[in-house]
Amino acid sequence: MSKFRVTLNILALAIFTLTVAATAQAQATRTWVSGVGDDVNPCSRTAPCKTYAGAISKTADKGEISTLDPGGFGAVTTTKNITIDGTNGAGFGSILASGTSGVIVNDSLTATPNTIVVTLRNLSINGASTTAGSGIRFISGKTLIVENCVISGFTGTGSVGRGISVELSGNSPKNVFVKDTNITNCTTGIRIGQTSSFVAAVLDNVNIDAVGDQVAGTTGVDLAAGGFAVVRDSVISRFQNGINNTGGANSGARVIGSTIFSNGNGINAGASQAHVSSSSFLGNTAGIALAGGSVLTGCDNFFAGNTSDVTGGGLTNQCVK
Repeated sequence: MSKFRVTLNILALAIFTLTVAATAQAQATRTWVSGVGDDVNPCSRTAPCKTYAGAISKTADKGEISTLDPGGFGAVTTTKNITIDGTNGAGFGSILASGTSGVIVNDSLTATPNTIVVTLRNLSINGASTTAGSGIRFISGKTLIVENCVISGFTGTGSVGRGISVELSGNSPKNVFVKDTNITNCTTGIRIGQTSSFVAAVLDNVNIDAVGDQVAGTTGVDLAAGGFAVVRDSVISRFQNGINNTGGANSGARVIGSTIFSNGNGINAGASQAHVSSSSFLGNTAGIALAGGSVLTGCDNFFAGNTSDVTGGGLTNQCVK
């Protein structure tokens, strides 16, 4: 009888060990997708998955999904720390998000909400000019990093139609970094906002061009309540409002070395404050429109070809003598 029990214990231990090993294998630190992969695969380099959604379930927290070759790898939602890399090299990772959002970042239902850090790199996210969904929705998490991406074709209105939609809540500060990225043919290029607290965004070398030429209701960078953005070395063109800085006293913009071109209002400043330096306002209906807010300006901005350089009041001169 004792030998039987020993045998059962050994068998149970073996089963437990195999289960742990299988679980560890299923959660690899680096996984791979390919246009000719299959989501039943373990997502290894030699047996890649077909979609980002298939790979993310097999990728460990703080892991990375890499892309072996060109392909369309589908919309994906992440609830954990992850890097998704379209991998400039053999190809460029594509997400066709017709009628839906391309990437959703949302850890709100996890044990530790508002903690994940998500990096999206070298991706093309295409909404196919449908009126539902946004390119990237940041609903809950700590930090979103977007590098060298192309986002286009999200043409809805209201809470959709945004290249990047930051729609956070909670009481802790959050961060967004967007670098070397093109956002085109979207109703709103980037919307930054957070209820109850504060989200800071840095937009560095970002090109944002509209769905049409100064179409009503379009915005390049929309700073809602709690939204603050540094816009550096970027171009914003052809929106009704290039930068809509109207989120109230707890929102604002810092525009540095950027070109604001052919918008209705280059900056629409309402009940918020913007600081502008080393920037050009070219061919706008109003370079800067003051609508209850204020704009502090250095001596080094350039205005040319606008119907009016400034409307609704005067700028606050911050020239250093």
